Amino acid sequence: MQATLTAASLLRPSSSEQPVARAHRETARPAEAVAGAVDSSALLQGQKAVAISHNGSVYRLQATKLGKLILTK
Repeated sequence: MQATLTAASLLRPSSSEQPVARAHRETARPAEAVAGAVDSSALLQGQKAVAISHNGSVYRLQATKLGKLILTK
């Protein structure tokens, strides 16, 4: 099952967000902290791939077995 996400839904923490993911973002080391960064586990939510709607196009964000991310249109 794929989820479609919007930029607004990614930046707004949901009430069902797991405490582990929230804690991970809040305790990020300063060298890794980037303004507006979203942890990949928050995007994927346990799935291997998600659909992302951006400017009228749908993209697919996929995690590989080696832990890399692939974004395709």
